[in-house]
Amino acid sequence: MGAASTIGALGIVFGDIGTSGLYTYQQVLNTPDGRLDRVMVLGTVSMLIWALTLVVTVLYVRLLMRIDNAGEGGLLALFGLLRLRGAGPRVTRACAVLAMVGAATFLGDSVITPAVSVLSAVEGIETYDEALQDAVVPIAVVILAGLFLLQRFGTERIGGLFGPVMLVWFAIILVIGVASLVRSPEVLAAVSPHWIVLLVAEQPWVAFVALGGVVLAITGAEALYADMGHFGRRPIALAWLAVVFPALLCNYLGQGAEVLRTSDAVQDPFWDLVPRWATLPTVVIATLATVIASQAVISGSFSVVHQAGRLGLLPRLRVLHTSDENPRQIYLPAVNVVLAAAVLTLVLTFRSSEALTDAYGLAVTITIVITTTIYLVLRRLTTPRSPQVTVGALILLVMLVFLASNALKIPTGGWLPLSIGFVLATLMGIWRWGTVRLRRRLQDDVGTADFRIDTEIEQHAGATRVPGTAVYLTRVADIAPLALRSMLDFTQVLHEHVLILHTTVSDLAVVAPADRVRVVDHGRGVVEIGFTVGYDERFSVPELVASAVSGNELMTGVDVDAAIYFLSEVTPHRRPQTVPATWRQRVYIGLDRIAPDRIDALGLPTDRTVVVGRDVVI
Repeated sequence: MGAASTIGALGIVFGDIGTSGLYTYQQVLNTPDGRLDRVMVLGTVSMLIWALTLVVTVLYVRLLMRIDNAGEGGLLALFGLLRLRGAGPRVTRACAVLAMVGAATFLGDSVITPAVSVLSAVEGIETYDEALQDAVVPIAVVILAGLFLLQRFGTERIGGLFGPVMLVWFAIILVIGVASLVRSPEVLAAVSPHWIVLLVAEQPWVAFVALGGVVLAITGAEALYADMGHFGRRPIALAWLAVVFPALLCNYLGQGAEVLRTSDAVQDPFWDLVPRWATLPTVVIATLATVIASQAVISGSFSVVHQAGRLGLLPRLRVLHTSDENPRQIYLPAVNVVLAAAVLTLVLTFRSSEALTDAYGLAVTITIVITTTIYLVLRRLTTPRSPQVTVGALILLVMLVFLASNALKIPTGGWLPLSIGFVLATLMGIWRWGTVRLRRRLQDDVGTADFRIDTEIEQHAGATRVPGTAVYLTRVADIAPLALRSMLDFTQVLHEHVLILHTTVSDLAVVAPADRVRVVDHGRGVVEIGFTVGYDERFSVPELVASAVSGNELMTGVDVDAAIYFLSEVTPHRRPQTVPATWRQRVYIGLDRIAPDRIDALGLPTDRTVVVGRDVVI
């Protein structure tokens, strides 16, 4: 089981970072006015080695992956854990903003990763025959279009191939790297970080600019943490330390050795390591590896949007589960369409991986900086004097230098992920603002004792009781929902069994069974059921009701299969005010309208659900 999990992690977790060698060192050396001498080569290779060591091995594997949210990892999981630990309101608000920005930049990066990865792999055919250059973009478009079309079917059937394919890929980059390294073993000196110091001393500006390319080597590092809930820490750490890390180190050292031997290799140091007879097979494996990397990023985007919806940072979009056995395999049609359009537009616009690399890396750096910052805040709350805080703070300083270097890319392409991130973060902020405002409006409207469940039942003690079970959904505990009040006011009818249900999404990814259900008996056959569910859990309302009814004496005689569900639907409306407020209201209302039908989202039976609507001015 351990070996299977490790190979599975190779396929799902390491696709992005494992294929970064295709384009990273080429971009590192593509610095203006840089002297391509021994110090430049050894200094930049040393930067790559220590970036992988400090950021991936120390920060993610050693520090971040030791903190989990009910087994889940990732930026939003870390933010949920921070809220659970009782951070002050100011700290929580500040970290909420950071979490929204980090999630938004991750999604912005998800647009660029498939385009860069697939283009860089297909471009390998140019080294075999330059006449094939015009075929690169069409081939990349076909591959990416096919990948997005397959998303609706899920990855369960082909997922078993991901691990073996990536294992072959890492074997290839290890072998070609070692073969080059054997020919020029002097490049092993780059393991010493003093070459970085020498490069900074001799060419400070060139070293600073090169960092913008070095950061491409750690793209995908966030995937290690985000996918921890799927595989666990041990298989991911083992795959990194035993397979991925050694393969990448040897490959980057091999590329450095190739550049030491001939400056012509600067044009494409990775593909110059590949013998001509092996070029086409390597292109095929590289393309498969980049498709796998793209699949991991796309699946990650689905998860981030889904988690953001559960945590109240985005509207809940329509979610399809593509696996009966693995609830984390999900498909969001709206996200898939937007991603596909954006990725294909990038490929057709930029037409090469080199043109896109300036747009790549900045979003990754921002996400890592934000994740590290929230980690340090959380650590300060729990173990302020821990040595992990000191180590994390030092790595954060290093990442801030990376961020400053990547800022130079803003005019030449970095504006793209920043623009995407800004738009998404703004939408998250508006959604959070509107949700809080709507909740306050509802609480103000039902803030008196007249709307409590006990009061409402007492006032309608003479209501006619009819056979059957009615389940009323409410947003607020101990408050009679709108649908129940309407039923009593207009019909004076109450079912024999009345269940009033409200759910709370916890900041925990998964809630323990003992903490899931709270039942309150209001007498006269009226029972209030409060559910707490994790933000990463899959559930439907009928399933929740059935689990609460089973074995509970208060609900003896309740027929879940024949129950009628009453849903109170709140529709936000705007009130004309100042121009900024009106604009924000309109955006929130627009986001609310793209949310899926709540009957479908909650898994309610359409033939046994009654919806009572209400307009609320936000």
